[in-house]
Amino acid sequence: MSHIRRLEQFYQLFSGESRVLVIINADPDAIASAMAVRRLLWRHAGSVTITHFNEITRPDNQAMIRLLDAGMVPLCEINDRNFDRFVMVDGQPDHHECFSRYAFDAVIDHHPPSCDVGRFNDIRPGYGACSSMMTEYLKAAGVKPSEKLATALLFGIKTDTAGFSRQAGLEDVRAFQYLYRFANAPLLTRIENAEMNEEDLDALGRAIATREIRDRRFFAHLGEIDSPDQGVLIADLCMKLSNVNWSIVSGIYQGRLIIIFRNDGLRKGAGNTAREAFAAFGSAGGHKTMARVEIAVEDLEEGLDLPVWIRTRVEECAGTKIN
Repeated sequence: MSHIRRLEQFYQLFSGESRVLVIINADPDAIASAMAVRRLLWRHAGSVTITHFNEITRPDNQAMIRLLDAGMVPLCEINDRNFDRFVMVDGQPDHHECFSRYAFDAVIDHHPPSCDVGRFNDIRPGYGACSSMMTEYLKAAGVKPSEKLATALLFGIKTDTAGFSRQAGLEDVRAFQYLYRFANAPLLTRIENAEMNEEDLDALGRAIATREIRDRRFFAHLGEIDSPDQGVLIADLCMKLSNVNWSIVSGIYQGRLIIIFRNDGLRKGAGNTAREAFAAFGSAGGHKTMARVEIAVEDLEEGLDLPVWIRTRVEECAGTKIN
């Protein structure tokens, strides 16, 4: 389907009176994509509100929201009855329980299809970032992105493709090239450099103290964490070790065991590994180079030695070696 035809079908969902709620699990790609939806619907809808259900704790994400005027409202402050159209970007209805309360009119995502979705569905797993897809929508609409929107989309692409070092296609490269002429490079650098706070540094210290490297796989359990983003930050950071090609970092957040997977993309996929090892206990999945697991602690065996259990499950991985 052509980009213009997709855009036409998307616009058919809305009228000048539509009150649109864009619901996201906020990370740079989702935030930028939601900002693009808001720009696309200018003059095509009565109002557009962006809401997020997750707590935003990463310093770079906070800097992005502040410096690029993302204009988001926490979901707890939203009255659903004030809206008649619901849109999701960078996610699908079964990706989080908070999405399940909505009947979505449109779902735009780059993750592999995992469920029946909205009236308008644009699911393209070949793309490294939803921001790349939204850039194509803007181009099809003849909309030149503002400096802040272009910078947001550029950051979304860089983040979800890890600077084009993991799952990225030619479409992502083209979107990046197009956006670069409109973006503010110094502002982007300022956002990217806001990566850690003191709490993250404490978590990194625990990762260093508890680390175990076996067969080029880095394992660390952080205990109680302030945010799942701390696991993401540390898992990404530890992939820079010269003797590591897998990074598996875990922690406990609000009664849930969070396990973050990263790998170099040259071996068995992180998403498949996470599902094989942990889907029987909770939610598990992701891409070839990145994955995430969430398990309610109350569903685990009491007194379980979590670091050993996680390592054993990963190493067994249904009898499949991952290194």
